[in-house]
Amino acid sequence: MMKKKIIIDTDIGSDVDDAIALVLALKSPELKVEGITTVYGDSMLRAQIVLKLLELMDIDNIPVAAGIDKPLLREREIWWTGHEGKGILTDEDKNLKPIDKHAVDFLIEKIMENPGEITLVTIGPLTNIAAAIIKEPKIIENVKEIVMMGGVARIFDNAPEIRYIEHNIHCDSEAALVVFNSNIPITMVGLDVTLKVPINRTHLQRIKNVGTNLTDTLVRLIEIWWGFLKSDSSCMHDPLALSYCIHPEFLKTVNCKVIVETHGKYTDGQTIVIPDKNSNVKVAYDVDNEKFVEFLMERICS
Repeated sequence: MMKKKIIIDTDIGSDVDDAIALVLALKSPELKVEGITTVYGDSMLRAQIVLKLLELMDIDNIPVAAGIDKPLLREREIWWTGHEGKGILTDEDKNLKPIDKHAVDFLIEKIMENPGEITLVTIGPLTNIAAAIIKEPKIIENVKEIVMMGGVARIFDNAPEIRYIEHNIHCDSEAALVVFNSNIPITMVGLDVTLKVPINRTHLQRIKNVGTNLTDTLVRLIEIWWGFLKSDSSCMHDPLALSYCIHPEFLKTVNCKVIVETHGKYTDGQTIVIPDKNSNVKVAYDVDNEKFVEFLMERICS
């Protein structure tokens, strides 16, 4: 079986879902992770978190590259929980170092070395991806596709309680605009769908029961995030997007034109989704949540 080549671009360290998505990818024989890049806030710290996860999984052959800390064009307040690195990094882990190559250059190099083969799985703001497109437009025709956790679709307006703006797009809406306007094939897995796939204390206990260094670390990270949320559950936004690379049948999608709002005082970062059968963007609008969550638990606990 030919493995799907992917690069994961992540803002790991805040919401625990990034860490769970990485573990899912690394435990999936269907995928070949060609590299992991970090973005937004302290990208070096985020790279150290990735490197520690790889160490816990005895993986030392996947390059990790730190990327851009700030949005492309505007000074914005960086959303930072303050618990990034807690529960996983020790003082000794400050010596963990990503590769010398910047994430943007790494992305360009890998895509151009593997024309038509690399799927970018973006589970953070799109700053690195947009910068790579701007620096080397040839990647547009050489990347296979982008699978993205981002945006809000609301195609059938079936979730009126869900807000219109999603974090990854809002953090750098200009970068999102560049990516959506690039003509790269995109699958957008938005907040209105990912909110349908929570895990709770029952799932946490299942992970606890495994009892490895890796799962014990995931348990700590989940509990830290739930403490921040003051909740006993959270949604698996990023793992759901990642799972599309393995089980696309978990999601229902429709081709749509996606317009990114970048100017509105109250709407900056909103994704306006209009069904269009000729669009290069597939937008998820529903999920088989039971099948996905069981698949996720089986892989994480394996």
